[in-house]
Amino acid sequence: MAALKVAIPKERRAHERRVAATPETVKKMAGLGLAVAVESGAGVAASYPDDAYRAAGATVGDAASTLAGANIVLKVQRPLEQGEGANELASLPRGTILIGLLDPLMNQAQVGAYAQAGITSFAMELVPRITRAQTMDALSSQSNLAGYKAVLDATEYFGKAMPLMMTAAGTIAPARVFVLGAGVAGLQAIATAKRLGAIVTATDVRRAAAEQVESLGAVFIAPPDLNDAEAKGGYAKELDKDAQARQAAVVAEHLKKQDIAIATALIPGRKAPVLITADMIAGMKPGSVIIDLAVEQGGNVALSKPGEVVEVNGVKIVGHRNVPSRIAVDASALYARNLLAFVQPLIEKGGALKINWDDEIVKGALLTRDGAVVNERLKPAA
Repeated sequence: MAALKVAIPKERRAHERRVAATPETVKKMAGLGLAVAVESGAGVAASYPDDAYRAAGATVGDAASTLAGANIVLKVQRPLEQGEGANELASLPRGTILIGLLDPLMNQAQVGAYAQAGITSFAMELVPRITRAQTMDALSSQSNLAGYKAVLDATEYFGKAMPLMMTAAGTIAPARVFVLGAGVAGLQAIATAKRLGAIVTATDVRRAAAEQVESLGAVFIAPPDLNDAEAKGGYAKELDKDAQARQAAVVAEHLKKQDIAIATALIPGRKAPVLITADMIAGMKPGSVIIDLAVEQGGNVALSKPGEVVEVNGVKIVGHRNVPSRIAVDASALYARNLLAFVQPLIEKGGALKINWDDEIVKGALLTRDGAVVNERLKPAA
């Protein structure tokens, strides 16, 4: 029996430099008995050349030969559809298993297209946050790097040094960094800013976040009567109107004294909440920098624009797209390991496909099967 074929196509969405497999994971997939095909140039933007994939045991070819007869297709981002450029969805063989960061809650119509195309699809964003699935948690692996890069991006636009410096010419005060949202990205931003010597504060709508923030040496900022807004899986949920007003008042006052603000708050399947309003920006010091990590999901910052650096009254608002892709080498390495951890339980000894459709992880991530949308979170809109 021919070995199962795993295809790694080149990512074609704008601003995407990551790749879904590295030579390390290709070698491990080959060790499982899988035949791995990589599209030529797929890893070049992440510094993984074609020859490295060949040395790891993959075949390297053009897009058509890579996808021909593929049983499993691993991707970073969801495939392009008709009208978006190259129609990647149409090039996937019927019956293929598609696994990637498919953003299904924000792109439900495309999930229906997977079903119509006869594709079995899994979204890495929907892998349950359980102990057994920690190695598959792609949201965390990518958010962690985004939080780190956000601080480095802030230093690029900030006209001062970050740490306290004692010099013969005088003392340089440490920068004040305020992190809004203490999830994975926020906590890494706190840790990175602390390592650079900044005075760091942070806020979040979840009570549990206070202890995590303080464990990293930062000060937690919140109204004294903060209501807990933690949803299932540890994610934040939206505050009620009164709580939003109290939180906003605290944030507005605190921002007046800050040099850098890093906004990281996301609500799965929803537009990002606005945490920094135009009025708050008007109250900030000239030379301050705001990084909006949520800019592609509507933005945490009122005046941010995807892919642009906007300056308002001397305050720079940075809205870089796809921040994990800006650290493509490590982002690809971590994401490829997440995918490998997800795929391994689906393969039995000898390289045959064996999926336990009742497994909690499989059920959580599964979007479409047998021509239908089957995920409970998507069924009503399908």
